[in-house]
Amino acid sequence: MKILFLTDNFPPESNAPAIRTFEHTREWVKAGHEVTVLTCAPNFPRGRVYEGYRNRLFQREEIEGIRVVRVWSWIAANEGSLKRILDYMSFMLSAVVASLFLKRPDVVIGTSPQFFTAAAAWMVGKLKRRPWVFELRDLWPETILAVGAMKKGRLVEAIERFADFLYRDADLVVPVTDSFARHLEQVGVDPERIVVVTNGIEPGQHVPERAPAAVREHWGIPADAFVAGYIGTAGLCHGLSAVLDAAVLLQGDRGFHFALMGDGADKDELREIARERKLENVTIIDGQPRQAALELLNAVDVSLVVLKNSPLFETVIPSKIFEAMELRKPILIGVRGESRKIVVDEVGCGVAFPPEDAEAMAAALQRLARDDEERQRLAQRGGEALVERFRRSALAAKMLAALEALVRSRH
Repeated sequence: MKILFLTDNFPPESNAPAIRTFEHTREWVKAGHEVTVLTCAPNFPRGRVYEGYRNRLFQREEIEGIRVVRVWSWIAANEGSLKRILDYMSFMLSAVVASLFLKRPDVVIGTSPQFFTAAAAWMVGKLKRRPWVFELRDLWPETILAVGAMKKGRLVEAIERFADFLYRDADLVVPVTDSFARHLEQVGVDPERIVVVTNGIEPGQHVPERAPAAVREHWGIPADAFVAGYIGTAGLCHGLSAVLDAAVLLQGDRGFHFALMGDGADKDELREIARERKLENVTIIDGQPRQAALELLNAVDVSLVVLKNSPLFETVIPSKIFEAMELRKPILIGVRGESRKIVVDEVGCGVAFPPEDAEAMAAALQRLARDDEERQRLAQRGGEALVERFRRSALAAKMLAALEALVRSRH
């Protein structure tokens, strides 16, 4: 089977969409399929092209058997709605044009979190007269409304209507959560065309190269502190200011420390708040390559998973919970809905607190710090659940089976 996969994030970028696409397509290549990924020059999240790459009209490379085609896009940092939309639209147009010079696939896939890539896949599918698949990682425009990046109006309503059209037109929709699947059914998508494939990670794939003590020393994190770590995008939807509020509450206790690593729209503001409040128990680190990020996660005592207090975020499952499971770190989760259900109710690998509630966050940290046995139980349950339910190779195989069934039905 020949698969054409459109995504505007791909390694060496290391955000969740890039890693999911890479690990899925790598498994499909191992299974004997021919996979071409159509993407742009790596630049996320700072909007600067990575060393060794250029923002050219068209360039090719191969990564672990995956044929990668990179096209030009108008690059913007991961901040500011208008600039990012221009970035997304430019990739959409470039990808459609580039597809005309690629051989005809059996199936076309477009992945969110932004739906312009899915729109490109829709157009390519029509041009190539092949079925197209919408991999749904985020709801648009609901997400941009939830973080306040845009206000309800004619433009947002037009985006919403177009997104609903794409959901209904896709030959197959692959949402990453059951909540997204329910939303799809509500807007008129046939349940027979919906296959949920959650996020996950391959156990044992990431092996830290440095000891936790060395990692802490490198970043200036106290060796003897109980450290809560947030490793990921510092974006508008994460509500990380609540972490700094919790740091204020625990500032008098030198036994606690917070480590935040990542780039995003809120990073500079977080640094300024930390300076203004003179928070000596907070270390804020720029985004790092995936290996360094995982090594920091391995060096903390608890993994923080937080999002803003919005009903929309009750439908999402942040990928960082699976990284914590792999490295056997207890999870402190400030997210309601499906994520909390998995972490607390189903797997039992973490402790929950209400989103953006700094007092509850601080109290939960104090509780975990006092109970070594509970932390060990939480860590063990997470590691076991990862193997049983969230193994990336099994999830990739599930999606591949759905693609094969779609292509067979069309032939």
